[in-house]
Amino acid sequence: MSEKPSVLFVCVHNAGRSQMAAAYLNHLAGGRIEVRSAGSEPAASVNLAAVEAMLEEGIDIRSETPKILTTEAVKDSDVVITMGCGDTCPIFPGKRYEDWDLADPAGKGVGAVRPIRDEIRTRVETLIGELLPAGA
Repeated sequence: MSEKPSVLFVCVHNAGRSQMAAAYLNHLAGGRIEVRSAGSEPAASVNLAAVEAMLEEGIDIRSETPKILTTEAVKDSDVVITMGCGDTCPIFPGKRYEDWDLADPAGKGVGAVRPIRDEIRTRVETLIGELLPAGA
């Protein structure tokens, strides 16, 4: 890994799960990890229920925009975490891959998105512990 580890979160629309995960990682790691997110079929905008759920945590993702997944983004990342993108995610040898089996927040209200958000936070906190040495 490079001096500053990098993580790419990928889901189909890059509108909910991957946006929440990227926002948490940015917020909780305090800039010590390079964070990217993308989707294989990006939506037009970020999921409003995800935006509302994250605002409850004091994290504003309203200005984020879904981005297309590129081969370069995968190559440039130390860790690639997929969230239901199936076989559309490119794989490169030597990368650390994880698939987080999370419910899709698409079409759900904020009440249904909160448990997804909370599970993402728990997983992101574990990831930070794995990527950053104690006291880093």
